[in-house]
Amino acid sequence: MTVQERLAAHLSKTPDTTAANWVAKNATLVGDVTLGPKSSVFYGAVLRGDIARIVVGEGSNIQDNAIVHLADDLDAVIGSWVTVGHGAIVHACTIEDECLIGMGSTILDGARVGARSIVGAGAVVTPRTVIPPGSMVLGAPAKVVRQLTDEEQKGLKKWAEKYTHVSAAHAAREKAQG
Repeated sequence: MTVQERLAAHLSKTPDTTAANWVAKNATLVGDVTLGPKSSVFYGAVLRGDIARIVVGEGSNIQDNAIVHLADDLDAVIGSWVTVGHGAIVHACTIEDECLIGMGSTILDGARVGARSIVGAGAVVTPRTVIPPGSMVLGAPAKVVRQLTDEEQKGLKKWAEKYTHVSAAHAAREKAQG
């Protein structure tokens, strides 16, 4: 498929935010983007589904100034109960459920971050890297430095759940202000 064909197929779609808790007014969502139940997109974030699709799972949050984009033949899939930190770049990759993607980190084309993992702030996950579930990943290029404890892994969903409450409060504030 040519770039023009991809643009025609994806850019013509309207982002589906009907199930989301909240999307900040200054967030930018374009094209083939689907937000799951209880998900949220914070201030200045950009989700650009112009040449493939972006799927954000239940309870996941995309924080301030994060960017989610694609490659010609690769979608961006973010699982359920994932926190994508401030200024992170998620590019044409898969993030499985209950992960924390640290502030300013970058995850590149074709990479897969296993469930219940942490990608530390500023880490760079290189193309096609596969991170095993339950990993702590740090550095540039990113390396698995250890396995997370059971307690740490359980805390990742709780972190994302906190943001369902935070986003609901922002939505209520906007509604009250008209």
